[in-house]
Amino acid sequence: MIKLLTSLLGRFLFRDRGILPTKRLLLLFTVISTVLLIMSILGVPWEWLIIANGCLLGASLLDLLYSPSRKELTFSRELPKELERGIEYEGKVKIANHSSYPISLQIIDDLPQSFARPFPLFANANPTVETTVHYQTKAPVRGRYHMKKLYIRYRSRLGLWDKQTSQDIVEEVKVIPDLTDTRHYLENAQQFLVHEGKDILKRKSDVGEFAQIRKYVIGDDPRKINWRQTAKLQELMTNEFEPEHGKHVTILIDCGRMMGAELKKGNRLERSLESAITVAAASLQKGDQVSVLVFSNGVKVYVPPAKGMAHLQTILQAIYHVQVDPVESNYGEVLRYLETVQKKRNLLMLFSDVRTFLHEESALVYLKRLRQRHLFFMIGVEDETLQARVADEPVELKTAVVKSMAMQQLLVKSVKKRSGKSRAYI
Repeated sequence: MIKLLTSLLGRFLFRDRGILPTKRLLLLFTVISTVLLIMSILGVPWEWLIIANGCLLGASLLDLLYSPSRKELTFSRELPKELERGIEYEGKVKIANHSSYPISLQIIDDLPQSFARPFPLFANANPTVETTVHYQTKAPVRGRYHMKKLYIRYRSRLGLWDKQTSQDIVEEVKVIPDLTDTRHYLENAQQFLVHEGKDILKRKSDVGEFAQIRKYVIGDDPRKINWRQTAKLQELMTNEFEPEHGKHVTILIDCGRMMGAELKKGNRLERSLESAITVAAASLQKGDQVSVLVFSNGVKVYVPPAKGMAHLQTILQAIYHVQVDPVESNYGEVLRYLETVQKKRNLLMLFSDVRTFLHEESALVYLKRLRQRHLFFMIGVEDETLQARVADEPVELKTAVVKSMAMQQLLVKSVKKRSGKSRAYI
């Protein structure tokens, strides 16, 4: 009995096959039944009333003959296989009506509940013509999703009955991080270098990789003269060096509890992922070898180092689905793991919560050991609320107390960073 009721409920909830009366038919029956009831009060025999209702029902069923069968309708879905988080995309549903009757339809696509769902969609499909219905959707949560069905209701020619059907269209959709910043960098990397060159840096002589030996020209550093080649060729020759290529960059992404703090747009993990992918793209474009390690209380994902822009897609496919774990980050475990997998000199870039890292004593011990071989750089998200409280004018007692507490937190953080630098080279 329960199974039967569930099946009937599914028919009315746009989930199953079936034939349903429309509001037009129900209204028509209500009006005619009222008229027949009044006629019965006036003395018309009941037999005539039953025959009239039966004729009306039979006439309405004839309307079903002027609607296509389910086999005469075919549907297909077009939606990008990869969607960027928070960006609107267009989906399409194509309808092919192989019958000789025009129909009006309602369509519901099997999008995940977290997606924007502008359903039902309304459309008209003419005979022997393919109709396309467009809709807009966006996904706020990263991950891998599966869509299985397309649900359709179409109305008979007179609009008295709705036929309900579904079509199996199994597809997989991946929601990846927002790559807007990465695209902007790759399209115009020069705009990110507008501040480069303001500070004059002293460079050591003979730094970088040896490129070639060429003739000495006026203005070259005399210290770079190659005296052996000069003696052979009987003319001044100098060594030419170029910046190092193929450096190793390791990006560490924290997925611990503190990275779930919500920001104006997404949370800390979302912003860290988007920034890390942009950094990876910039490094790969320069010819560096990039590896990525994602962790919380242990290592979740590790992408070995490689170079070339094709490696960016490998990184993206490996980390697009990572989520915040409700556990504390184990920095010591991750830094110990790095000692085993990174033998060459690396630039380590840690995307995490700075305050949490500074309070982790074991992390500083392992970091001091790593710093003997590698360079370490940490990136965090600025606490805008804390900065706003520090900038408040202490016009009343409550504001002054909040401002003093915010300044105390900044002071403690600054002291920790200075002490960490002397002990662990942060």
